[in-house]
Amino acid sequence: MEHRKFARQSGFTLVEIAIVLVIIGLLLGGVLKGQELIENARIKGIVSDMKSVQAAYNGYLDRYKAIPGDELAATMTARGWAGAAGAGVAGNGVLAIVVAATFTNGGDQAAVWRGLRGSGLIGGDPNAPATVAGLPTHGGGGVLGVTAGPAYGLAGPLVCASGLTTKQAAGVDGLIDGAGAVNNTGSLRGAQGAANPLNPVAAAPAVTAYNETTANRWTVCMSL
Repeated sequence: MEHRKFARQSGFTLVEIAIVLVIIGLLLGGVLKGQELIENARIKGIVSDMKSVQAAYNGYLDRYKAIPGDELAATMTARGWAGAAGAGVAGNGVLAIVVAATFTNGGDQAAVWRGLRGSGLIGGDPNAPATVAGLPTHGGGGVLGVTAGPAYGLAGPLVCASGLTTKQAAGVDGLIDGAGAVNNTGSLRGAQGAANPLNPVAAAPAVTAYNETTANRWTVCMSL
């Protein structure tokens, strides 16, 4: 009688498949958690960068009894760094930076950064150009700008951050104004739009939900 040999078929058992699926799930969970941690770090970095400008601005006022950017170039040069005259009247106690120049580094703004950097209150090159290239960046990758305001219904002067995603804007607002914060009230306010960087406007923005499905970027501002 002829004996037939059957090839033994190999494959995964249900237990093995279950173990593989568990491992895949753990790996995906780890990747997502890692992305969340990175995004939270970016949000905290944006807040830290804005508050650093706020602290530096007020530190300059305290140290030199003058508004950065509202001084003669010779006055700054005498302190040890090359001065840069602002566009407004030096020494009149008023910053000349309209909201439309928030992210162009126009008006007195280049002189503001020259003073803050030259004094060592913030990092960066005091001789940076009076253009967009001379603006500092924040933890989210966008740029920071200063305006005399008002901006988004807040009295100036203000520091603003551009190019935020909706998640970043909501996170920054929550860290500064607390849980449940909305975009048009509180110490930090913002708006979203197609432009990037998006210049702020004087009036308070309409209530806008932090809807993460939008591709538009946000600009947020807080008073110095």
